[in-house]
Amino acid sequence: MNKLLQLSLLCLGILAFSQKNKTAKTNTISHKNPSTLFDPTPFAFSHSTTNNTEGQYVFISGQSGGEDLDHHLSADFRTQVKYSLKNLEAVLKEYGLGVKDILKITILIVDHDQEKLKIWSEEMHNTWQHNNFPASTLIPVPRLALDGMMIEVDAIAFLKK
Repeated sequence: MNKLLQLSLLCLGILAFSQKNKTAKTNTISHKNPSTLFDPTPFAFSHSTTNNTEGQYVFISGQSGGEDLDHHLSADFRTQVKYSLKNLEAVLKEYGLGVKDILKITILIVDHDQEKLKIWSEEMHNTWQHNNFPASTLIPVPRLALDGMMIEVDAIAFLKK
């Protein structure tokens, strides 16, 4: 076999192996919404999620709507919601994950009301564009850790081995 053909076969083998490894990192999270319960997708969550493969859980601390390294908190609730989701995505990215890899989120909202729920749901739909939402719990609270903080979102994601 000539050297050019050997090199070509070696490159094809390396390419095939690298593609296999990329596929191996793809999560297969299952979302379940029993037909005996109400449809939660308009409210941007699933009744349950699971992952039946080997891997590790990634526990993400509560992410606020703080902007940039200075952690500026806007007085606008929607802006804080957008940044809390953006900050969550930044942590996920450190593991090579995205929002599709989140199994469960918990949302804490100061002085929760129906308008804030509407904003939260709209931004969740913007972030999870295929309606495969994580399991979710929203907890109204009177206050969060910092003055001016209106929302905090923590998450549990799954990293497939």
